[in-house]
Amino acid sequence: MIEVVLRVMCSLTVVIAILWALARLVRRPLGGRGGGTLTVVAHQQLSRGSSVAVVKVADRALVLGVTDAGVSLLADADATLFPEPAPLPNPVEQALKHLRSGRR
Repeated sequence: MIEVVLRVMCSLTVVIAILWALARLVRRPLGGRGGGTLTVVAHQQLSRGSSVAVVKVADRALVLGVTDAGVSLLADADATLFPEPAPLPNPVEQALKHLRSGRR
């Protein structure tokens, strides 16, 4: 009986360690993508193979048409017209918060 409990505890420790490592990994920006001056402000799907994206580059906002065939510049605008998007919630952090709140 004690051996089974020890195995379960070890397995649970390994699973928690993996979740913790994944949470730390998700928080980090991917190589070459962090700290850049390019930000996707908005993206709207128009049809199955086409969409419009607003991309901030330094002090300019570029409105881009994106299709399966390529990307085209539709308009150039002042970046101050487009506010910074709110950061997306981290799903791993949300799951950990939910688990922590459930234990109390």
